[in-house]
This record gives sequence, C-alpha cells and structure tokens, in this order.
Amino acid sequence: MASSDTVTSSEYISHHLTNLTFGYHEASESWRFVNTDPSHGEVIMPGDFGFWAIHVDTMLWSVGLGILFLWLFRSVAKKATSGVPGGTQNFIETIIEFVDDNVKGIFHHKNPVIAPLSLTIFVWIFLMNLMDLVPIDWVPYVAAQMGIGYMKIVPTTDPNATLGMAFSVFFLIIYYSIKQKGVSGFLAELSLQPMGKWMIPFNLFLEVVGLLAKPISLALRLFGNMYAGEMIFILIALLPFWAQWVLSVPWAIFHILVITLQAFIFMVLTIVYLAMAHDDH
Repeated sequence: MASSDTVTSSEYISHHLTNLTFGYHEASESWRFVNTDPSHGEVIMPGDFGFWAIHVDTMLWSVGLGILFLWLFRSVAKKATSGVPGGTQNFIETIIEFVDDNVKGIFHHKNPVIAPLSLTIFVWIFLMNLMDLVPIDWVPYVAAQMGIGYMKIVPTTDPNATLGMAFSVFFLIIYYSIKQKGVSGFLAELSLQPMGKWMIPFNLFLEVVGLLAKPISLALRLFGNMYAGEMIFILIALLPFWAQWVLSVPWAIFHILVITLQAFIFMVLTIVYLAMAHDDH
C-alpha cells in the first residue's frame, strides 16, 4: 500500500472514502458519474446528486461476490461425493454445519427458509468484509488506469448496502409476524405489552421504537465496524513504506477476526429476530 505524493493526506483519505456514483445531476440536467478531473468541466461529487443516484462500485462488488458465492457452493454441491471429501467440499460442509447448528440452537420452529437465508447472510457478508484485506491502493490503481476515478471495493463500508440488507431482514420480520399471528395478533403484540391495555399509547411507543431499532442497529453495527477498519487501513497507507508493513500485517491478521465476527453477529441476530417473529407472546 502506498499513498500518492501528488495529493495531500486529506485528499487521499477523501478519495478512498468516495464511492463511484452515477446519478442525475440537476445543475447540468444530465446523468453523470462523480469526477474530479477538470477536463470533465465542473467537478461533480456524490453530494451534488439528488435522490436518483447509485453507488456503482457497491452494487458491482456486492452482486459480483453474491454470484461468486452461488457459483462456488453450486459447483461444490454438484461434485460432492459420499466418500472422503476434498478440501473445498470439506470446508463448505463445515460452514453449512456451523450455520445449521446455530439455526437449530436458536430457531425452534419449522421454516425451511431460515437455514438457507442464514447461510446466505453469513457467507455473503463474510465475502464482502473479506475485501477489506485487499491492499487499499491495488484495485483503485487498476481502476484509475482504466479511467475510473473512484472504486470502493468493500460494500459493507457503504451504509446503503448494510441498511439494504437490514431492512430486507426487517420486512421478513414483519411478514412472518403477521403470517404466524395474524394482523390482529401482531397489532396486539405491539399495543398490549408490556403495560397492558390501559397503557396502549405508551406500549405502542416502546414496541414501535424497539421494532425500528432492530434493522437500524443491525445495519449500523456492521457498517461502523467495517468503516473503522477501512479507515485504519487508509491511515496506515499514509505512513512511510517500512511502517506500513509493520502495522498493516498485524492489523490485517486481527481484522480477520473482525470480519468473521461481524458476519456471524449479523447472521445470529437475523435468526433471533425471525425466531421472535414466530413466537407467541
């Protein structure tokens, strides 16, 4: 990892924290990419776009890693043998058993969706987090040679990605709560506890706040940890070359635990929340 001598430290940090954004630029009344190249005319940054903007790098890497996950597991499943498994098959089976044990230990209802969903969440988030271990300048440098000014390769450092996953889980919570308990049962759960029918407004306030806090805390926990890790890698990249290796290697080794733990926590909380949605109170 090496920082450029042609930019200041603040510019270097800002560049690495900026997504490749495509959106509608109202000032020029056209669809534009974010840029800092004066040859493009007016410099356009993500804040210059309105609602109709998308982080192209987040979508590219998250969807690409999702396809990698599906391809890898499908190819291993097609070649699986009942005899002594190969290294890859053994590794995949270990992950599946690990996730299955967690589901069985937390979720005590019958729902064929929960285990595959938990496996997808754990592996997909782990792969996205794993991109944080790629040296900070490698992919942006390659992208720059192709004329692409920005490239963030860790989707979970983008709150749009983590909030998207968290709110998907939230909608499943609402869906299964209503499916298992009915609309009246779900509303009763929100309005009649913990204080009983005489405190319905207070109950609603507490329960609705608690319900909305689930996806927000789920998303911000993952985003905050990964963003902090990415920031430390960026700061290390600003140091002299010899100091980069002294600090980056120990931090990368420690960060392996962080990226695994964050994927695990997101998966476990998803199972817990969906188990609560199936429970009758």
